[in-house]
Amino acid sequence: MKGKGNLPLAIALGALALIRPLMNMLGLMEKIGQPMASITVTILISVAWVGAAVLFRVENPLKTLVYAGITYGILAILISAIASPILHGRLQGPITNPFAIVSVMVTNAIWGAVTGSIAAALRKTLLKM
Repeated sequence: MKGKGNLPLAIALGALALIRPLMNMLGLMEKIGQPMASITVTILISVAWVGAAVLFRVENPLKTLVYAGITYGILAILISAIASPILHGRLQGPITNPFAIVSVMVTNAIWGAVTGSIAAALRKTLLKM
């Protein structure tokens, strides 16, 4: 991965992705209808990530969006740890299981790698035009 990742953008995009767990906690995902709501929101977030990486001409979209995925994973774990005692009366979620923490982090790093690869391909295509 040549070039620098854009850490401020990665943090912002990771925070943007928190819309998904927040919608879930507020019951909006169930009202919209599962699993379509989760799939649609994930696709929209992915499009936003790719679009931002291309629009802002990120030097290394792959690295930036992997960082975004990791940022999202960390923030989602923290929000779950804070919200679960309030919403359910006890600590729940990935924070209670080290294997779940690793799973969340790896899954979201992969999500970032996929979207980053798409953004890098788009950027390369656009540079040739």
